[in-house]
Amino acid sequence: MTFSYHPAIGQTHSKLFTGLVLLRNMPADLDFTDAIMRLEGYALRRLADSPEADVPAIRAWRAAFSTMGLKPTQYRCASEALLRRLRKDGALPKLNPVVDICNATSAAYAVPVAAFDLERIVGSLTVRPATGDETYLTFGGDTEQPEPGEIIFADDSGAAHARRWTNRQSAASAISGQTRTALLVIEGLHDMAEHEVLAARDTLSGLFREAGVAVHTGSLRGGDGHFVIDGDRA
Repeated sequence: MTFSYHPAIGQTHSKLFTGLVLLRNMPADLDFTDAIMRLEGYALRRLADSPEADVPAIRAWRAAFSTMGLKPTQYRCASEALLRRLRKDGALPKLNPVVDICNATSAAYAVPVAAFDLERIVGSLTVRPATGDETYLTFGGDTEQPEPGEIIFADDSGAAHARRWTNRQSAASAISGQTRTALLVIEGLHDMAEHEVLAARDTLSGLFREAGVAVHTGSLRGGDGHFVIDGDRA
């Protein structure tokens, strides 16, 4: 079981840098309340200095969405959507500890953080252009088919676990209170992507290690290579 990118992704987005965190044996009673408050506070201080649209990481994703033929003010990367929500409400919605700490970290570093329940993924996970035959399960329970050429996260069964790259994840592999094994994918496209993605990755991995979770980390530059997530290797 691996995580990787189709070669076309790196060819088009040469500054892509990806941080990966593999989590095993997660307990059901995780509590990141203090860390979430700290990270949300950091994000709010950033927003006090400039709107989310001016953050270099967000500008890079907006440019990428335009390259994909998407209107960036209609389809936003996950980190921009979270920062907009935080600016309006002063805090992010709380769903479960794993999702909440990923969202807070995403907002703090302005980089998208995707979290997948690995037990609900068939085979390997690849970021690639869609063929148009894949299926995507919405959180409302509906089934959609991504547009041909749209960048998706797809497994070996043809299930799309995210649409429009970092815009929307699928209910099919959503983290829940029963999740015990998860993969966190942190992505950046801007000039400081490596520095900020690694900072977000290390923040998350450190918090989960402190909570007693078995953690393996990795990174990919420019979409090259793959991250092994089966067995005990990473």
